[in-house]
Amino acid sequence: MARQGSDSGGVSTAPRPPSSPAGEDLGPATRLADDRAGASEPLDAYARYMRVDELLGLQVPASDRAHRDELLFQVAHQSTELWLRVAVEASQEAVWQMRSGEVGPGELLIHQAADAIRTVTGQLDMFAHLSPTAFAVMRPRLGTGSGAQSPGWVSVGRVGRELAQAFDQLCAERGVSVAELYRWRADQPIYRLAERMLDWDEAVALWRMRHYLVAARLVGDGAVGTQGTPVGVLARLTAHRYFPGLWAVRTAVVVGSPASLGGTA
Repeated sequence: MARQGSDSGGVSTAPRPPSSPAGEDLGPATRLADDRAGASEPLDAYARYMRVDELLGLQVPASDRAHRDELLFQVAHQSTELWLRVAVEASQEAVWQMRSGEVGPGELLIHQAADAIRTVTGQLDMFAHLSPTAFAVMRPRLGTGSGAQSPGWVSVGRVGRELAQAFDQLCAERGVSVAELYRWRADQPIYRLAERMLDWDEAVALWRMRHYLVAARLVGDGAVGTQGTPVGVLARLTAHRYFPGLWAVRTAVVVGSPASLGGTA
């Protein structure tokens, strides 16, 4: 297996130490069972509930990796999908709460979703440990696979539109426009809900910016991605907002624009 050099980021041909006397990679499930030999019942109960054996079997085995950092690459993306599941389910429940007129519960759920998205952004720090040389070794395995195909991010886009619609409906039912909300009703629960939605939108925008920089750092700003899309397109996506009305209303309030903004879109 190729191994990344510790000083130059290059690839070393040094053999990987065998994981068993016969040089056989026993796999994560077997190794974990060996590590837990003699462990207490509470530890076994934890591993069963968390399905740790299955979880650690979802990555390419060490003996089959194109590069040692393929583990880092897979774990970062797999954990992203898990956190996005948390974000999407919390957002979906927030939509339901808002459609039911429940402002407080909706605010808390959107806050949770935004924090989950921020967690995903924080994980991008790990890609600083992935050199362009290492990624070049792994890249052929992706084929035409791309982050644009991420089920989690596709779901985030869908639920973002649903959040905007639910908020607009809530404002209409209460007879308040976004402009009125920000000018006169900053002490109201619905104002706090709007601010949490802005947190959600900001969290997505910050991830997009960091993701673009990660891609540019790995393959260069002028490179073409695995689906034939230039990396520079990611930079343009950073300007997208799911709730543009919540951003634009600030101009109306601070600058005194006569614009009447009635919704998030």
